[in-house]
Amino acid sequence: MEGGLGGNTGPTNPSDKSKVLDVKPLRTLVPLFPEPPEGPPFVCVPPNGPFLSGFSPFFPFSGQQVSQPTPDLNQNFFNSTAVPLRSVRAEPVPASGNGSHKHKSAGPSSVKKKAKRRKDSESVLTSLMNFNPGISLSERDDGNRQLVESVLLRFDALRRKLSQMEDAKELHSSIIKRSDLKAANMMLTKGVRTNMKKRIGVVPGVEIGDIFFFRMELSLVGLHFPSMAGIDYMAIKSGDLEGERVALSIVSSGGYDDDAEDPDVLVYSGQGGSASRDKEASDQQLVRGNLALERSFHRGNEVRVIRGLKDNVHQMSKVYVYDGLYKIQESWMEKGKSGCNMFKYKLGRIPGQPAAFATWKSIQKWKEGLPSRAGLIIPDLTSGAESTPVSLVNEVDDEKGPAYFTYSPTVKYSKSFKLVQPSYACSCHDACQPGNSNCSCIQKNGGDFPYTTNGVLACRKPMIYECGPTCPCIRNCKNRVIQTGLKAHLEVFKTRDRGWGLRSWDPIRAGTFICEYAGEVIDETKARQESGDGESEYIFHTNRLYESFKYNFEAESSEDFDIPSPVIISSKNSGNVARFMNHSCTPNVFWQPVMYEHNNEAFLHIAFFAKKHIPPMTELTFNYGLPQSEETQPDNPPENGRKKCLCGSLKCRGYFY
Repeated sequence: MEGGLGGNTGPTNPSDKSKVLDVKPLRTLVPLFPEPPEGPPFVCVPPNGPFLSGFSPFFPFSGQQVSQPTPDLNQNFFNSTAVPLRSVRAEPVPASGNGSHKHKSAGPSSVKKKAKRRKDSESVLTSLMNFNPGISLSERDDGNRQLVESVLLRFDALRRKLSQMEDAKELHSSIIKRSDLKAANMMLTKGVRTNMKKRIGVVPGVEIGDIFFFRMELSLVGLHFPSMAGIDYMAIKSGDLEGERVALSIVSSGGYDDDAEDPDVLVYSGQGGSASRDKEASDQQLVRGNLALERSFHRGNEVRVIRGLKDNVHQMSKVYVYDGLYKIQESWMEKGKSGCNMFKYKLGRIPGQPAAFATWKSIQKWKEGLPSRAGLIIPDLTSGAESTPVSLVNEVDDEKGPAYFTYSPTVKYSKSFKLVQPSYACSCHDACQPGNSNCSCIQKNGGDFPYTTNGVLACRKPMIYECGPTCPCIRNCKNRVIQTGLKAHLEVFKTRDRGWGLRSWDPIRAGTFICEYAGEVIDETKARQESGDGESEYIFHTNRLYESFKYNFEAESSEDFDIPSPVIISSKNSGNVARFMNHSCTPNVFWQPVMYEHNNEAFLHIAFFAKKHIPPMTELTFNYGLPQSEETQPDNPPENGRKKCLCGSLKCRGYFY
């Protein structure tokens, strides 16, 4: 009999064992692959490379999480010939006979476009990697406050740039949008990090109450190294031998059955034993992190506690709060909700530390109205002018509020700026989409969407153009950030020595819009008159000298502003919450000119954004700048408008105007 399976021949008599079957091995069969999906290829490589340009293995994902020497993050220890699966092509299957498989290939134009996009993306990633780490080996091991803030600012600038690039991809792109992990990979590869040396207790440069919006930020500054595990530990050396492991820090973010409501006591659940798709729940084992916590209980060493809380602004995200040092007071085992045994550790907060999580719990009660905010004068001084109420509080003295003014949520112009050249509204009838080269508003912004998907300012620009009332796009278009009003719950409060100030009940992420500077646009003559009356702190000048700082990523465009003509805004008689922001020589807020038009008339607005992550109840400040005359006459006597600066910054210049 001929024509058997696959064309192989078999014996006519199956009981005749003297003949050998001519069976071909399975590996000679031609595999069939489905149509490749859109987007860049999935690259399958061993843990140590080789990698695409700009990517390499990094700590803490590689190696053991125990005490170890500083890794050389630019070195690959193994060679491999691994290649992307998609680059291995099967031989074409001839279409003949019944049961043949037809494989529709993509057109040459589509393939070329994908290849070009891939090449452009890799080119941009390579260029992003070409920056100077600027951190010495000793600074990587041991940090300080300036280093910690610098690392976090550089990480966030890179993350925003990558996020902006991801948002600009086609909507059907299959890329995984985790700009935080990509940015951390690049930072760690280049050695832009600090406090790599593991330690018990205080981490240099990290302060109690500091907030983080990404787990990788904890690792970059040495507060908590594992990117996912909740327990960080190290082996204590005894002579030349590694001794027992002790816990260094824990992250309590709701992954286990923790009792985390008490601001001074935390009942923490051990790790492991959770159910997953592939396995059922099981008893936890006294190994790794659980064993380290048990050892720390007996040794009595301090353990850093980071609490993960829900982000009220971005509901799918968490905010991580460093709550200070704790000590383990008890340990036991009990049945969890799954019915399996789990370890429990009771940690008590060491007294005398600044409040952190306790502040969050107080704010939660204020929002619920139980109890009422101490020192509350008015629950909403805007009288409904803002969608989010702004409370007025005085816990210092008996003053009942600032001098009377009319609350106005935006700036008022007596006459508008005329556009230098005709400009047109966008034609987007839904919402403006990043990457849409046909959107005129995106064209005015140099081809880049000025904000990320979650509304964070991607980068500073000479001028940002938002969609205006003339644009047909929807009201909640992502290019209408400053027009949608306040997002954070702000509070005007009485300071001890600087009059009234402004702070937020909510945590504020770097790049988040806070408010605009509202008031009346005035001329130079009236501005000099108000300054002479001692009201200079209620005047904003766009043409003052402002200290430069780096917000954008290393290689991005200029951050110098391009304003058609100087603008002076007075908030003496009419204004909003911005009039209460005090000056600081090291501010946590900066301003950005934003313009949008209506009926071919352009209106300039001064928008304030967070320079860095700002914890709740931290005063919001910006730099008032110096008059242009200060550059040529720096030794003006104090009576010429100078006021003593009380910002308390280490870099305080001693005065402001």
